[in-house]
Amino acid sequence: MAQLNVNTSQNELELNPNLKEKPDTLTKIFFRKFRKNKLAVFGAIVLLIIIAASYLSPIIAPYAYDHIDLMKKLKAPGGEYLLGTDRYGRDILTRLLYGGRVSLTVALASVLGAIIIGTTVGAVAGYFGGLIDAVLMRLVDVIISIPSFFLLITVVTIFKPSVTNLVLVFALTTWTGTARLVRGEFLSLRSREFVLASKSIGTRAYKIIFSHILPNAMGPIIVAATLLVGQVILTEAALSYLGLGVNPPTPTWGNMLQDAQSLTIMIQAPWYPIFPGVLILVTVLCFNFVGDGLRDALDPKVND
Repeated sequence: MAQLNVNTSQNELELNPNLKEKPDTLTKIFFRKFRKNKLAVFGAIVLLIIIAASYLSPIIAPYAYDHIDLMKKLKAPGGEYLLGTDRYGRDILTRLLYGGRVSLTVALASVLGAIIIGTTVGAVAGYFGGLIDAVLMRLVDVIISIPSFFLLITVVTIFKPSVTNLVLVFALTTWTGTARLVRGEFLSLRSREFVLASKSIGTRAYKIIFSHILPNAMGPIIVAATLLVGQVILTEAALSYLGLGVNPPTPTWGNMLQDAQSLTIMIQAPWYPIFPGVLILVTVLCFNFVGDGLRDALDPKVND
């Protein structure tokens, strides 16, 4: 009988070779889904190039970001200055690279802070519910009811604009969406069997929140973070365009656009605002593409 079972198993493997293969892990399924989204893959590649070029700017930039040559003001793109110069004779390519590092640092650090605050508030509200949930959500409602851009302008006007201050302001004003999202996830997950089992054996609340429920809610949080990065980049650019962002000569893509507002540059160097504007557009689009791809890849309802 044992011999018959062995022979039967071997015949099944010969007829269906796929039986030899191990089931795909969640990581393999995720990357397979993500690769199917061509826009997301394209966005991820472009973002890697932009981020690498920006953070390697001290190495690959041809000049220092504050290098001035008044004899070469508003040079057209080409030759020694690949993308031309601004009204102070500073190399535009160099300032774009350094500006990308500042803009991306502000965006990524702000989003990290917003995700930490929002996740903590949403997790506590969603897990405990009751009075705690009511108080925290009313706080969220109050902050959301204030027009965020005007709040940003007010706070930045009061405090001296700098990279650190911008990160703090963005983090403290953009966490509310994440808090609502995480609260919704926790409300749906806290009644699952694995949570009830953990409670029944006396597992502490903080361990259930951060070790059991939160890992299962990370998908939507990651997607929200990628989309929020694009939003912060646009907002930082808008503040810098209004003269409320990082102070020159430290470059950002936003204050480069602000610097290009003068009539002289519009007439003599119309190419100048194109470069930071295109970089802002491309970066935000790519973050949105990656966010869409992550959402589909992390959604179990989307067919592989």
